[in-house]
Amino acid sequence: MSTVSAPLPDSSALRDVLATLETIILGKPRQIRLCVACLLARGHLLIEDVPGVGKTTLAHALAHVLGLAWQRVQFTSDLLPADIIGVSIFDRSHQRFEFRRGPIFTQLLLADEVNRASPRTQSALLEAMEERQVSADGTTYRLPDVFFVVATQNPHEQLGTFALPESQLDRFLMRVTLGYPDTAHERELLRGGERRDLLPEIAPALNPAGVLRVQREVRAVHVADALLDYSQALIACTRERSDLKLGLSPRAGQGLLRAAQSWAYLAGRAAVLPEDVQAVLPAVVAHRLERREPGGSAEGEVIAGEILRAVAVPL
Repeated sequence: MSTVSAPLPDSSALRDVLATLETIILGKPRQIRLCVACLLARGHLLIEDVPGVGKTTLAHALAHVLGLAWQRVQFTSDLLPADIIGVSIFDRSHQRFEFRRGPIFTQLLLADEVNRASPRTQSALLEAMEERQVSADGTTYRLPDVFFVVATQNPHEQLGTFALPESQLDRFLMRVTLGYPDTAHERELLRGGERRDLLPEIAPALNPAGVLRVQREVRAVHVADALLDYSQALIACTRERSDLKLGLSPRAGQGLLRAAQSWAYLAGRAAVLPEDVQAVLPAVVAHRLERREPGGSAEGEVIAGEILRAVAVPL
């Protein structure tokens, strides 16, 4: 398969973004690259892992390094949709209701421990994540052009959690897990203290206008017909398997291609290769695929590997 090589207009800035994030989140270069690719593909990110491995720090670092305004919402069992979207308050001086915008009106929203809130509160994110707008009291409010939801999730077996419904999961382009650090990086963490304390000393490598520019350039990365055939074959494989509850949706298929374009862009290429699709597939599909008889929290990654082995790579 022939490819087209092209330099990245913002390659130096993106290299700085990745390098800086790797000084904050130690020993996780692949996860960091996936997170950045998710943003560049105009998707939303779900980080699932046990408490204390750096999920919130990663979200904070992403916002800082990319120059984005951000808000953090701690999801709890008593959180209400209005606590996220906003609420109308009666203004006596003008004798009318005035809408007070909630924390969702930002560029990077950290929904911390999203599965600790009730399904009703979780549903407050659905319109914002898909249509990038909020409806309240019959009025629609547009969200910023750069709008990125980073949600953290504790394992389902922990107390006080609600499983995210399929409609919510499908709106996250990727799910990543950080895992525990290796011995060398954990030693560095123990010696170095809180990594978030380093952020005030670091200048942002991009700004919102730069992020928008890169997002447009990502959409221009070429996807050959053979890659479309390969992606469709991967998607069809999930729908044909009788052991899976649901196959991949058209939204998931579109997300897979956008994520592959982002991965190719970060690699400095102007065309998508099969290995780009293979690199992002587990993060894109693992939270969407589940066996009829569940087999553990890593089941989605196992299924993704099975699909990749079952579908032939185009030549």
